[in-house]
Amino acid sequence: MGKHIVAQRRGKGGLVYKSPSHRHLGESRLPPEGTYKVIDIIHAPGRNAPVIQIEAENGKRSYQLAYNGAFVGEEVFSSGADETRNRRGITATLGSMPDGSIVHNIECNPGDGGKLCRTAGTSATIISHGENVSLKLQSGKIRRFHPSCRATLGVVAGSGARDSPVLKAGNTAHFLRSRAKRPYSVRGVAMNAVNHPHGGGNHQHVGRPSTVGRNAPPGRKVGRLSPQRRNKVR
Repeated sequence: MGKHIVAQRRGKGGLVYKSPSHRHLGESRLPPEGTYKVIDIIHAPGRNAPVIQIEAENGKRSYQLAYNGAFVGEEVFSSGADETRNRRGITATLGSMPDGSIVHNIECNPGDGGKLCRTAGTSATIISHGENVSLKLQSGKIRRFHPSCRATLGVVAGSGARDSPVLKAGNTAHFLRSRAKRPYSVRGVAMNAVNHPHGGGNHQHVGRPSTVGRNAPPGRKVGRLSPQRRNKVR
C-alpha cells in the first residue's frame, strides 16, 4: 500500500508540517509611538534571533526583535519623526533617519509592523533620500520605501547563534522542528514507484521529463516547475 508524497501531506496539514504556535511568544512588531523600557530578553522558539519584552509607560507589555547591545533596563523610543535621539533601538520613520543609518525590521508599507531584515545578524543601510528612501540590503539589492515606513536602528541580535557546531543530528532536527521545517529530505528516485512519481526502476532515474506544469495536482507536482512565460515590456 502506497502513501502520500510530502507535497500531499504538507498540503493536508498536521502536527509535523505546522509550526507549533503554542510555543511561540507572540507577534514581534514595531511598537506604537511612545517610550518603553526593556524588562527581559527572551529566547523565542522558532526564531534564530532573541526577543526583548518591552513595557510602556501605561504598563502594557509587548515583544520586539532584540538588537545588538540591548540590555535589561534600557529605555527605547518609538516615534513618527525622531532625529534628536539617533542611537540603536530607536524606532522612527525612514524619512527622519540620516543617510548611512543601519536599520532592521523595516516596514514595506506604512503600519505593517515590520517585514524585512528580521533574521539574526541582518540589517540594511539607508543610502539616499528623495521622493522615496533607498535602502541597500545585505544581498546587495537596492529597494525603495515610502518615507513614512518605520524601522529600528541597529542590527538584529544573535548573529553568532548558528556558528557553533551542531555536533548531533538531533540538535538540527529539534531546531528545524520548531520552525516547521523538515530535518531531512529523501530523494524521489530513491523511493518505490508507489511512493513517488520518480521512484521505481532497475536503477535510480527519473524516467520521465523532470519538469512539471504549474497546474499539476499535488500528487504529481514534483521535480522542477516549468519556467514562466516572460512577455517583453513595450
